[in-house]
Amino acid sequence: QVQLVESGGGLVQAGGSLRLSCADSERTFSSYTKAWFRQPPGKDSEFVAAISWSGGGTYYADSVKGRFTISRDNAKNTVFLQMTSLKPEDTAVYYCSAKASGNVYATEPYLYNYWGQGTQVTVSA
Repeated sequence: QVQLVESGGGLVQAGGSLRLSCADSERTFSSYTKAWFRQPPGKDSEFVAAISWSGGGTYYADSVKGRFTISRDNAKNTVFLQMTSLKPEDTAVYYCSAKASGNVYATEPYLYNYWGQGTQVTVSA
């Protein structure tokens, strides 16, 4: 079945690090642009980072630029989000997504066709 599955979330203190993984277990989205979004408690979903199918193009929200790194290992059918210098403001449910066309500068959730179920990231002060 078509699925994207996130993992790696958890509780971390401010300044700490986490690495999120998004497994494309069926290889359905191997050539898709993939992105991470997040939804803080009680707020709308917001763009975090995107990566092209080849991994050669990336784009980040200003709020995470310099702290987060998106990457993908196509051999393992997995996209990663390495998060460092975490802040309480980063607390959210993080979602992996994919779209069949377009570039990495697409930041609106509706532009992405497929979504995982999310993984919780909580950053304590």
